[in-house]
Order: sequence, then C-alpha cells, then structure tokens
Amino acid sequence: QVQLVESGGGSVQAGGSLRLSCAASGFTDNIYYMAWFRQTPGKEREGVAAMSRKSDGRTFYNDPVKGRFTISQDIAKNTAYLQMNSLKPEDTAVYYCAARSRYGGSWNAASDFDYWGQGTQVTVSS
Repeated sequence: QVQLVESGGGSVQAGGSLRLSCAASGFTDNIYYMAWFRQTPGKEREGVAAMSRKSDGRTFYNDPVKGRFTISQDIAKNTAYLQMNSLKPEDTAVYYCAARSRYGGSWNAASDFDYWGQGTQVTVSS
C-alpha cells in the first residue's frame, strides 16, 4: 500500500504562484508514475501533470497548464511537487496527488491510478 498526503494549497490572486507537495509513504519503491489531478464540482477529475519515477523521468502536462505548471520530484524524500505559476481563476479546483505502480495506462486517466491523496483546495481570485 502507498499513502499520499498533499499540502500547499490555498488562496491566491490571479497571476500568483503556489507550490503543492505530495509526500508518499509505504511501498514507494513500487510507484511508477506520480501525477496531479484536479476537480471542480460537477466535473470529472482532470489530469494536470504526471511524471515517471524511473530513470526516464518523462513528464506530461495537459494543454491549459503547459508553460505555467511544473511537476518535479525528490526521490530521496519520496515527495512530488507541482509548481504553479501565472495562476488563473480557471485553475481553481481541488488538487489531488495520485500514484500507480504499473507502466501501462494513460497518464491522465484517473481510473489508471491506484493511490490517491485527500486533496487540497486551490482558489484563484480575479
């Protein structure tokens, strides 16, 4: 089992920045991908960014956040980060950290991830 705990959410004005952290514990050696998703009321959970924990270090971003958000990780600390710059009101959502232990699957399909954090609210005001 893997446990994920997010931190770093909050409220910020448009154009501001926030950094989310996701601390993983448990059988972390089995994690292949870590990702960030977000969700607003009445909508499906949306993939924001993902990163391989293996040597290739591949990263993926959805189009609305490319160039503004950066996913990174500190393997030694078992922690993933999401640096969010130039925030917009449409970025307002609950952000979730996710992890999975298999290589195959889609980076932005919530159903392909096995482990989830509790979520952290990000609110961007105009």
